[in-house]
Amino acid sequence: MKKAGLINKRSLEEQAADLLRQDIVNGVLTPGTRLVETTLAKEYGLSRGTIRIALHQLGTEGLVTQVPYAGWSVATLDDQDIWELYTLRATLEGLAARLAAERICQQGVERLQAAYNQLLKLCEGEDLQAITRGDLDLHKTIIELSGHRRLAHQYQLIENQFLSYITAANRTFDPHEVGHSHQALVEAICAGEGERAEAEAVNNITGFEQLQQERAG
Repeated sequence: MKKAGLINKRSLEEQAADLLRQDIVNGVLTPGTRLVETTLAKEYGLSRGTIRIALHQLGTEGLVTQVPYAGWSVATLDDQDIWELYTLRATLEGLAARLAAERICQQGVERLQAAYNQLLKLCEGEDLQAITRGDLDLHKTIIELSGHRRLAHQYQLIENQFLSYITAANRTFDPHEVGHSHQALVEAICAGEGERAEAEAVNNITGFEQLQQERAG
């Protein structure tokens, strides 16, 4: 399906950014791929100016980079990037899990269990993109259950880079096991065990060394 057919009444720049973002996060546009404004404009049926604004938006999200006189390209993750995203995820998600456990109520338990069961259901299929999105949705539910608005805001700012990290992480093992790997984390939060929940959240994140090996391979 031509991407031009997906454009609707929302801001054209916003829609173009959404479509490009999906292709980057899902691996259709791989790290290092050059993004030529004229080519993208033709593919999306939009003006170069619209595409340029969309690329600038993705640049603020860290998904694309602009090199003077060379144009745009999909951002690559070097060792420093991987380390930064790992430590940032561990900090934000660990704190969120502890806070969520400390303030959990029956409604929160039901929300968390629903997100977890949805991930388990997705893991029965073969759609890695859907599994990855379900994985992120579970973590976002925990962020929301923490009740920490500023933490949630900071997480949202870098959410798409985390999604790229999760996509890479889920390639390091059987995607059908992604859901079950979150069981201990979910149980700790539902039980109201803050310290254990924080530890499980950190343990659940695929480590720096594993992603280094995946990138090298």
